[in-house]
Amino acid sequence: MQAMRIHGYGDAAVIRRDDIPPPVPGPGEVLIQVAATSFNPSEIGVRSGMLRSLFPLDLPHTLGWDVAGTVVEVGSRVRTPAVGDQVVGLLAGGAAAEYVSAAADALVPAPTSIPLAHAAALPVAGITAWQAVFEHGRVAPGQRVLINGAGGGIGGFAIQLAKHAGAHVIATASPRSTAAVQRLAADQIIDYTARFIADGLDRPVDVVLNLVALSPPQAATLVPLVRRGGVLVSVTTPIEPPTGVPVTATHFVARNDTSQLAALVKLVDAGAVRADIAATRPFADLASVHREAEANRTRSKIIIIP
Repeated sequence: MQAMRIHGYGDAAVIRRDDIPPPVPGPGEVLIQVAATSFNPSEIGVRSGMLRSLFPLDLPHTLGWDVAGTVVEVGSRVRTPAVGDQVVGLLAGGAAAEYVSAAADALVPAPTSIPLAHAAALPVAGITAWQAVFEHGRVAPGQRVLINGAGGGIGGFAIQLAKHAGAHVIATASPRSTAAVQRLAADQIIDYTARFIADGLDRPVDVVLNLVALSPPQAATLVPLVRRGGVLVSVTTPIEPPTGVPVTATHFVARNDTSQLAALVKLVDAGAVRADIAATRPFADLASVHREAEANRTRSKIIIIP
């Protein structure tokens, strides 16, 4: 089978398309014929070695955390899923291949209302957005929520989940992402390339969700945007309010949670949330996708198919 692997850390040129034997599912595992994986910007840090302390790799390493596909073989001690089931899940890697083995309990049934390949957009971005909105942001009906970096994959889900929670959503986006953010029903859009975010607000908000990697001076500018007693959540740069500023600040790394992924799938099938797919690209383009993302030329979710 073909697999997109790295044999060492470095720039996008280290991504290689290798021919390797298909994996064999062990006890508690299933073999998935991959319909798609998806690109996540954090994989740049994994590929380059910048995140090796968080995500140490055994090299060579097959890329791809998100997987959507069909179960074609089950190992021992597996009751569900069964052969023929369509599944989606978040893996520790290996999904950028024609086949991947995965723990059965890391998978949930794929949504039935969208193409199977599109379901690969859900795990990393959707689970991260879920935890930002509901666990850490504790977004409630009637609140005003500012999503900084709404044009990315996590941002698209965060807009929809915050709206589902009953919030008034203010999104920052560049002109490249404005149309997509509008389609996701953000109540207000601030073009951060044209003015300061603060200039687009008439008053501080209840919750800020930061999805953008920021320098310390840039991060500090977000604190005054939160009302006294409000919440600031960052999935990238840790942000510490100055001493005495009554704002709760949280930085987190998302954990895999199949119950949250299953709940997200239900929202997709109910029509309350959709996967915003910017492009579908073949495995052969994966290095180019990494380069485009590093040059800030991508938006939303990019699906990668065998």
